[in-house]
Amino acid sequence: MEFTSLGYRTDLFLLGLGGTELHDKGEYVVVRTPANPTFWWGNYLLYRTPFGPGDVQRRLDEFRKEFPEADHVAIGVDSTDGVLGVDGVKEELVARKATVDFSTVMAANTVIAPARPNTTSTYRLIATDDDWAQLEALTLANATMTVDDSYVEYTHRRQLADRVRVEAGHGQWFGAFDGDRLQASLGLMFDGAGLARFQTVQTHPDDRNQGIASTLVHHASTYGLTEGGAKTLVMVADPDYLAIRIYRALGFSDSETQLGISIPPSS
Repeated sequence: MEFTSLGYRTDLFLLGLGGTELHDKGEYVVVRTPANPTFWWGNYLLYRTPFGPGDVQRRLDEFRKEFPEADHVAIGVDSTDGVLGVDGVKEELVARKATVDFSTVMAANTVIAPARPNTTSTYRLIATDDDWAQLEALTLANATMTVDDSYVEYTHRRQLADRVRVEAGHGQWFGAFDGDRLQASLGLMFDGAGLARFQTVQTHPDDRNQGIASTLVHHASTYGLTEGGAKTLVMVADPDYLAIRIYRALGFSDSETQLGISIPPSS
């Protein structure tokens, strides 16, 4: 299957390493992750075109048809320009309690050292059982959603899939440490054809504003472009979050806008 969006193309490559299934229905692709059914962006529909007249209800119905047991709704648009569709589509989606995300897809083939690198932390690969346990705890500490039993299980399953990818040789997970304590982490996965995609750049709330994230991204980027053999690094960022300035300062440039529409459970 061919995809226009570099963001979705690398998303689907990563999901495929963890057993996600793709089913081409012509107008859309069904993305399904049997091992983690509550993972919204592992269980969604990816449409090949923006929304046309009458498409909002039709696409919601198609999602329910493909995922009758799902509590969420997740729909992507395989485009690069951020055009959602005809006039009034965003308002119609918002009226149905949907969130429309416009993410910035960034790319770099060289990187710039941070202006104020952090030199007090140790930067190394996530390797031991304790490292992975700390990574799961760090992810939960950064959660923007309610951390209930379902979210803990979802996080655990995602981390298991990440560890399987690393141990199978598809990439690495990097951490910044204060002694043995994990302060920040990120993943970098390789497609074997010159692309490397960043995953889940995060810093513990107690360790922010110390230059740790920028130093860790630069450390992993340098690895990716040398030992990793990548020609292009890909990062997907929230355009309204301050981290995007860090990535730009390191040499990443905006290349696309990635569209995602979601409706959470009970909405």
